[in-house]
Amino acid sequence: MARLTGTQPGAARRWGCTAAAFLLLLLTVQAAQKADLSGDAAAATINHSPTLLQRLQELLQNGNGSDSVLWVRTAASDEAKVFHTHQLLLSLQSEVFESLLRNQSVVTLHEPPETAALFEKFIRYLYCGGVSILLHQAIPMHQLASKYRVWGLQRGVADYMKSHLASESSQGHVVGWYHYAVRIGDAALQESCLQFLAWNLSAVLGSAEWGSVSAELLLLLLERSDLVLHSELELYTAVEGWLGRRQPEGPVAERVLRAIRYPMIAPSQLFRLQAQSAVLARHHGAVQDLLFQAFQFHAASPLHFAKYFDVNCSMFLPRNYLAPSWGSQWVINNPARDDRSMSFQTQLGPSSHDAGKRVTWNVLFSPRWLPVSLRPVYADSASGAVQPPARIEDGRPRLVITPAMSSPDFAGVSFQKTVLVGVRQQGRVLVKHVYSFHQSSDEVADFLAHADLQKRTSEYLIDNSLHLHIVVKPVYHSLIKAKK
Repeated sequence: MARLTGTQPGAARRWGCTAAAFLLLLLTVQAAQKADLSGDAAAATINHSPTLLQRLQELLQNGNGSDSVLWVRTAASDEAKVFHTHQLLLSLQSEVFESLLRNQSVVTLHEPPETAALFEKFIRYLYCGGVSILLHQAIPMHQLASKYRVWGLQRGVADYMKSHLASESSQGHVVGWYHYAVRIGDAALQESCLQFLAWNLSAVLGSAEWGSVSAELLLLLLERSDLVLHSELELYTAVEGWLGRRQPEGPVAERVLRAIRYPMIAPSQLFRLQAQSAVLARHHGAVQDLLFQAFQFHAASPLHFAKYFDVNCSMFLPRNYLAPSWGSQWVINNPARDDRSMSFQTQLGPSSHDAGKRVTWNVLFSPRWLPVSLRPVYADSASGAVQPPARIEDGRPRLVITPAMSSPDFAGVSFQKTVLVGVRQQGRVLVKHVYSFHQSSDEVADFLAHADLQKRTSEYLIDNSLHLHIVVKPVYHSLIKAKK
């Protein structure tokens, strides 16, 4: 922390002006040097900027030539932190400080304990343009940057939060960051957090931060069809625990329970929930119609059921379930080496009427498939000219998923395919990329379009292996659109 010095105010102002003039002159000279060197082949850059940054940090640390003083107070303490600063450097970074210090040299600032604890780091950033933070410091640092309108730091902290969603912490942090993003209106951070929670929901359900999920966030998650979790029963169990801890008002609890997709739960499990779930017993009247509809869905042929009920809604659309009956994991070692194939089976549909029916799927992976436009084209026989062969790097990864069989049972059913790509981030294996196939297609056009599978350090690879999980969602013809 900067300390008080015996410098006379007049001398301090003169020293501050001299330092300011020196800093501006140095920046001008550096710009001129860049311009002069741009056309000289023998040019060299002499860079002493690290030394300058060290001098600026010492300037703050020692308070030399200070022309302004910041007193930082908190309601929780009678003591104040004192920072001897330089008006020019603060004003260059913050229009708020420029206004505060325009007509006064001593300013008292009132901060809550969490931001006051980081104020020294914050001021050091204004001098040196860099700061190191931890997960729990991201929100208070973003608050300081926003309050004093230090836009570069604000963007930097927001980018830090987006890139560290996967970092492991004892209490979790993504839920807290989401709620903070909602409060400040940062739509990009809000969507990044929401997507991370949706694609890695199973990990969140078993963590300490599940209890801190707000009712608004929970309802947003329950609306989505791209949730990645083992089964709908796993989701119901977690929601039941959330309701038991949070004890929300009746209308909120009923909205939450009505967002569960009961047709995706087997009848035997639904019977058990009705008999054993205290939450379901307490709110049975609010979901009785959904439970009855789910039993009807499982009892009848899906096509027959669709004649009498509107199934064109998310209630009858599976989420991204990881249970074996919905898909298969596929770990491809050395994926850049050659083409691979595999087969797996899924249940024909979510209805118990189709429980004993299986669909076999063939999957082909090619790391260097060439589109038609890049394939060699042979000219007429007279010239014998051939287009130069395409390079290997011109190819792109391709994944094709096709049924290995046809059956009358397929009538009225189409299949939506989703491929989850697991990546390792901050030591954890999580879902970061999701590719969905159109119902009428056997592949997705942009599959791994930006992945460099030749690099062992590629973020798409884990120990030089590509970790995929293929999910097949049976969709009845009346379910063309599904709510996300």
